[in-house]
Amino acid sequence: MTVQVSRRGLLKGIGVGIAGGTLGALGFGDLQPAAAAAVRPFKLAQMRETRNTCPYCSVSCGVILYSLGDRSKNAKSAVMHVEGDPDHPVNRGTLCPKGSSLLDFIRSETRTKYPMYRAAGASEFKRVSWDFALDRIATLLKEDRDRNFVAKNGDLTVNRWVTTGFLGASATTNETAWVTYKTVRSMGALVFDNQARV
Repeated sequence: MTVQVSRRGLLKGIGVGIAGGTLGALGFGDLQPAAAAAVRPFKLAQMRETRNTCPYCSVSCGVILYSLGDRSKNAKSAVMHVEGDPDHPVNRGTLCPKGSSLLDFIRSETRTKYPMYRAAGASEFKRVSWDFALDRIATLLKEDRDRNFVAKNGDLTVNRWVTTGFLGASATTNETAWVTYKTVRSMGALVFDNQARV
């Protein structure tokens, strides 16, 4: 049985043979096993993965947050690494410069982590509970709507409320955005915007 070898194939074979022989003669023959033995385990292998959405813009890129610490024996879990989610249909693992710097955003000392409230006439904000904050928002919305709701414009029914505006979250799903839109419109609010233009 004869094998047809082109001139190019022959030259490639000779080149590879010479290169391999030269490396072996110079003492690099054991390089590959030594390199394989020196491979360390992947740094993120023991970390917990949490999928989330980048908070910066309306593109809603998917991110994976890697945290270390299982909260046992009072060990506080902390985010150690952030990267793009390759399974996310929007960004497929890529991140812009802002998304790539999410770790700095997460670890920022000045980031607001809890509801804060500044009473009328007070000079400083104080930390309050979520129940207090949500009740306060609901109370103020109800008072403003009761005071400024316009049911009719002459003989025409308008049911509008224009003294309070709403800003929807841009990094939400279509379903959540739809519910937000319906909720805001059902109260009669006309001033409603979203970075993604719901």
